[in-house]
Amino acid sequence: MANEELRLVESAQRGDIESFNALVRLYEGRVYNLCYRLLGDADSAADAAQDAFLSAYRHLRAFRGGSFRSWVLRIATNVCYDALRARQRRPVVSLDAAVETTSEESAPLQLADTAESPDEFALRRELARAIEAGLAQLPVDQRLVVVLCDLQGLTYEEIAEVTGANVGTIKSRLSRGRARLRDVLRQGELLPLRFRHEGEE
Repeated sequence: MANEELRLVESAQRGDIESFNALVRLYEGRVYNLCYRLLGDADSAADAAQDAFLSAYRHLRAFRGGSFRSWVLRIATNVCYDALRARQRRPVVSLDAAVETTSEESAPLQLADTAESPDEFALRRELARAIEAGLAQLPVDQRLVVVLCDLQGLTYEEIAEVTGANVGTIKSRLSRGRARLRDVLRQGELLPLRFRHEGEE
């Protein structure tokens, strides 16, 4: 993958639009997912993802190697931070919108599994909604590292590259974010009963 990514980046830097489009196809899911988790609604996430790729295209010649994935996720993170700052100045959409959506497209946590029963599918959807609600209540810096680590599978070093924070800070934010998410799920009774410890029911 790294060699293919490098080939596409170098080709795109030489002006090959199709190579850049291939990079977009490669990472559009991850970028949208990150934007959705940070912004909390599908329309804002789609706009932010588009802005991130447009910015990446405009600044592609400034890319000096390393992980293109980390680079474009960092751009997307900055776009989302800008959107969140603008939202604080002029609130438009509540982060609670993430809980209310039922669209499969706007809820990437809900992956299809043809082997599961209807009851299992319903339970998984319920758990996904609870996690969405919990994520929406985390401070954005904690939400970002939880999403990048636990949902997107990035390493601490990759998250540090995306966020610009050091690995120690990443670990601290991740630990606090996970603990706070557990507390939110338990205290708010958002977690389905089957996933709670017996003493907490």
